[in-house]
Amino acid sequence: MIKNFIIDTNVMIHDPNFLQNFEDNNIIIPIICIEELDNLKKKGDLVGYHARSAAREINKLRELGSLHEGVKLENGGSLRIEINHMNTSILPDGMDVSKNDSKILAITKNLQNEYRNMPTVLVTKDLYMSIKGDALGIEVQDYKNDKVITEELYKGYTEILLPSSDIDEIYKEGLALPKELDEPIYPNEFLHIKSSTGMKHEILARYDGKKIVPLKYLNDTAWGLSPINREQKMAFELLMDPSLDFVSITGGAGSGKTILSTAVALQKVIEMGVYRKIVFVRPVVAAGNDIGFLPGTEDEKLRPWMGSFYDAIENLMNNKYTRKEKEKQPRLRHNHNDDHHSMEFYVDDFIDMYKQQGAIETKTFTYMRGRTLSDAMVIVDEAQEITPHLAKLMLTRAGFGSKFVFLGDPSDNQIDNVLVDAKSNGLVYTVEKMKPFNITGHVALKRVERSPLAEIAEKFM
Repeated sequence: MIKNFIIDTNVMIHDPNFLQNFEDNNIIIPIICIEELDNLKKKGDLVGYHARSAAREINKLRELGSLHEGVKLENGGSLRIEINHMNTSILPDGMDVSKNDSKILAITKNLQNEYRNMPTVLVTKDLYMSIKGDALGIEVQDYKNDKVITEELYKGYTEILLPSSDIDEIYKEGLALPKELDEPIYPNEFLHIKSSTGMKHEILARYDGKKIVPLKYLNDTAWGLSPINREQKMAFELLMDPSLDFVSITGGAGSGKTILSTAVALQKVIEMGVYRKIVFVRPVVAAGNDIGFLPGTEDEKLRPWMGSFYDAIENLMNNKYTRKEKEKQPRLRHNHNDDHHSMEFYVDDFIDMYKQQGAIETKTFTYMRGRTLSDAMVIVDEAQEITPHLAKLMLTRAGFGSKFVFLGDPSDNQIDNVLVDAKSNGLVYTVEKMKPFNITGHVALKRVERSPLAEIAEKFM
C-alpha cells in the first residue's frame, strides 16, 4: 500500500540523499522544513553542509515538474512541498503552536485525517517529536535506511580452539579456514587461537583472505611506541600494513586508538617516507560549533579542536626522546630565557615545523570539500560524530597511495551530534559496509590503558 511520508528537517540533515530511500511512496516535505534548511545553510559545520546538500538534491527535481503539485521520482514515488494543512487548532491545549515542531505535527495530523485510506507516517530523528507524535495518534518512524541492524557490532576478532598441529601449520605456511567455524571470518579479521588438545599453545593470527597467517609486526615499534595488550597489537598490525587502504578502530577513552594511529603516522611519514603527509581530521559538533567567524587563521581556529592529536604527539615525544634530546627539537615561535623553559619540549613547535614543510595538516570536514588526498595517511578522529553521508564523502576523497583511518567511540554517551546515534553514525556504518573487503580492517579496543582513576571513571561513571 502506498504511504505518505512526512519528512522532518533532521532527516534531511542526517542524509541529504534521503529521496532515494522511500520506494514508490509519497514524500511530503512541509514548507517549514525548507525554511529551516534555509536558516541552517550558512553554518560552517556539518549541519550547514548537509543543509545545503539536501537543498541541492531537492532543487534538482524542479526541472522535472512542480514541487507544489508533486514531482515523480525515478523509483515510482513522488515528492511535493506541503504549503497547506497548517491549521494548529487540531493540537491539544498545552502545546506551543508557535514552534515549528508543533506546526509539522499539525500538518501531519491534518493529512492523516484527510487521507484516511492511506497510511500517513512522520519520519523524524527527534526523540521529542517522536513522543509528541505518538501522543497525538500519529505513526512515527525513525529514519533507518543507514542504521546498522545487528545485535553486536563487528569487533574484528574472534577466539577459537584448534589442534596444536594446526597452530604449528599457521607458523609454517599458514592454514586454510577450518570449515567447522560457526561464524563467517572476514578478510583481515584476527583470530586468537588456543590449543584444543590441552597444551598451553596459542597464537594471535590474522585471516588474509586466503589463509590464517601469523602477525607480521608483532615485535615492531612506531615512534618509540609498542602496543601493550592483545587488541592494541591487532590495531597496530592493521595500521602498519601498507596493503590496507582503510582501517577503523573503535574504543573508549584511554584505549589507545589515537596515540597508536598517530605513532604509526609519524613513523610512516617522518621516519620512513611511506606517505607524503599526515592529515588529521576532526568534526566540529559541540555547542557553538560554527568556527567560520572565529578570529585567526585556519590553523588558529582549529587548534582547540585538535587537542587529542597534540596530546598524542606530546606523549609520544616524552616517550621517544630523553631530556637532552628534547633540547635539540625545534622551537620556532618561542623565546625562552630561563633554564626551566629551555629544557621544555614544545609540541606546537614540532607540529608547526612539519606543517610548514607540508608533512602535517589539521583539518575539519568544512575544509575537506573538493579535495583529493593522495599519498597521505588520513586520521579521522571522533568519527562517531559524523553521518554516513559524510563518511562516504570523506572516503571518496581518497586518492592513490593514501591510507584512511577512522577512530571513535560509537557508544551513545560519547555522541554529541543529535543527527546520529550508536547505530546510525558514520563510524559504525562504515565498519559494517567495509568489513567484506580485503583492503580494509577493523578492531575494537576494550581495555583502558590510562591511570587507575581514568579506568574507574570510564567503567563506572
